Amino acid sequence: MAKQAKVLNEKEISKLFKVCDLTNYPVRNKLIVAFSFYGGLRAIEIANLNVSDILSPTNTVNDIIRLTKEQTKGSKSNTVHVGKKLQKEILRFISAYPNTIYNKDKKLFRTQRGTFSSQTIQNLFRNLYQLANIPNASSHSGRRTFITNLSEKGISTRVIQELARHSSMVTTQRYIDVSDDKLKNAVNLIWLISYPDVYRDLLRSS
Repeated sequence: MAKQAKVLNEKEISKLFKVCDLTNYPVRNKLIVAFSFYGGLRAIEIANLNVSDILSPTNTVNDIIRLTKEQTKGSKSNTVHVGKKLQKEILRFISAYPNTIYNKDKKLFRTQRGTFSSQTIQNLFRNLYQLANIPNASSHSGRRTFITNLSEKGISTRVIQELARHSSMVTTQRYIDVSDDKLKNAVNLIWLISYPDVYRDLLRSS
């Protein structure tokens, strides 16, 4: 089985956003990171975003991004829900690049030589992780972190499957990271629920 992308903790995510300030396009790069970590988008989906996907005809940020099957992985269209953190980065991007609202028929992320590709996004993430000194991470780390964080907040796997846009719940379950600390916390919770008096005595004696 291929090694899965690293799941980042809050400190590492914060570090990743901060190193964007060291790049030539900090606001743009922060939005790309936000789409990955706060929206769970794949590299190819980020590269294929159009301005019209994120902005309404009246230039407000869309609550839902509707991806066509040509924009995403697989053979069907998908929807992405825009949370407050992602919305904040979108608004910051529009403020930094106000002409964006006049180019709704264009790709959201462009270079001087054309549009972004999936490989462009992957290369960008690789460079950002190197700057942040975060090893073993890839362009898929944001998506896996997004899914794992939802699980840790108690969201049901069925709901996560919909948000992750997976056709199979088995695929979603593979994405969720289970560390030794999480297993330990789960065992402690079982003890606390089943044997509250014994658990309290153990805590006092430790």
